Amino acid sequence: MTTLSQTALHDLSVQQLASALASKQISAVEAAQHFLARSQAHGELGAYVEFNPEATLAQAAAADARLAQGTAGALEGVPVAHKDIFVTKDFTTTAGSRMLKGYRSPFDATVVAKLAQSGMVTLGKLNCDEFAMGSSNENSAVAPVGHEAPAPVRNPWNTDRIPGGSSGGSAVAVAARLAPAATGTDTGGSIRQPASFCGITGIKPTYGRASRYGMVAFASSLDQAGPMARNAEDCALLLSALCGPDLDRDSTSLDVPAEDYRRNLNDSIEGLRIGVPKEFFGDGLADDVRAAVNAALAQYEQLGAKLVPITLPRTELSIPVYYIIAPAEASSNLSRFDGVKFGHRAAQFADLADMYKKTRSEGFGEEVQRRIMIGTYVLSHGYYDAYYLQAQKIRRMIADDFQNAFKECDVIAGPVAPTVAWKLGEKSDDPVANYLADIFTLPASLAGLPGMSLPVGFSNTAQDQGLPIGMQLIGNYFKEAQLLNAAHRFQQATDFHLAKPAGF
Repeated sequence: MTTLSQTALHDLSVQQLASALASKQISAVEAAQHFLARSQAHGELGAYVEFNPEATLAQAAAADARLAQGTAGALEGVPVAHKDIFVTKDFTTTAGSRMLKGYRSPFDATVVAKLAQSGMVTLGKLNCDEFAMGSSNENSAVAPVGHEAPAPVRNPWNTDRIPGGSSGGSAVAVAARLAPAATGTDTGGSIRQPASFCGITGIKPTYGRASRYGMVAFASSLDQAGPMARNAEDCALLLSALCGPDLDRDSTSLDVPAEDYRRNLNDSIEGLRIGVPKEFFGDGLADDVRAAVNAALAQYEQLGAKLVPITLPRTELSIPVYYIIAPAEASSNLSRFDGVKFGHRAAQFADLADMYKKTRSEGFGEEVQRRIMIGTYVLSHGYYDAYYLQAQKIRRMIADDFQNAFKECDVIAGPVAPTVAWKLGEKSDDPVANYLADIFTLPASLAGLPGMSLPVGFSNTAQDQGLPIGMQLIGNYFKEAQLLNAAHRFQQATDFHLAKPAGF
């Protein structure tokens, strides 16, 4: 077993840190201090938007006390950082927007509270696209720690590249060893895509598995919380802690008990049927991504799995469907930010209507305004039936496509994104190009299925040398343990998840 004497503290996995803390090789306060110092020293990445060292160290001291008393939780003293879309008592919550600048919640989101109950110590809040709207983490309107103005999050593998979004700060914090684990949210791929671009592991559970209470809403029928860490075992540990019913506070929460997602991690995958959809391997897929995913599929065959050709015929329709439904829900959810009760309010206005207009124009960024306008349009009289209702019908057909596929296979595998991480600013003036990058992650989100990303290789082209490539695994409803088992067995046979960016 790897010990502290052999490995730097920040290179330990969540499981290794939990063991070291439980065996008193290190204290929770020492672990928190180490990660705080490391995170503050790498402010150039723009991953964190707030620290509160006093609150963090107080949580760590309380964890040490429980460790000493023998009342420790499963993850006692292990540091974690939270995407700034989850409300927190001890840290401000901005959702990456000027609209919520300085907002302090009177309560913790359920996901935050559940991880705290398991003993985890909060390091800080992580940068994200404004209201989780974006695929590049270039849409944040909040200045990261160490910056005087809003700045994009930078991919530690190449700081001229995006980290992916909207959970870019979470992916960067884990990849650069600024936190052993982080929370993210996935509406259309915002856990899986940044995990792929930054070479880490992330999982979106079945919709409703994790409570949405205290998560600043974007699209209520799509938003789902999930963990991001360096390997599948760590994700299983965190997912076990953060899932579970929250029926009194979240109407979208499922009445399904929490599980121990580690229970199947070492099961054989001999005979596992892996569906390979032809629609995920079309002309738009970059050659290096195709090669890495195909090599990973070959590795699965060596492990005893069987590849099964399948079809998901409505894959291309997922983009127009998602970009009708999600903006429609955003238009409704974000109507609460009007300057009346909380959040930003315009300093000067003539009347109530003028206050609404100026407050929302000043408080919302360009991408958020774009999606609100699209959503309002598709919900308006005369267009609801033509666009929104049709999109919902096709959404059901997309879900049916998956159920037909699962009659032939156990899990579905393919690329997470058509390319590796692109350059900062490369697609800033072309929102549609950003939207197209989500084509492989959107179908599972629309169907409410669990999906995850795991590292399977690196690009080797002249222009994209050494950038991480992830593979997506999609499971049927409530099959998170099966997904994590498949990912874990792959990671036992390969070392892509152990690689880290130079200098970190």
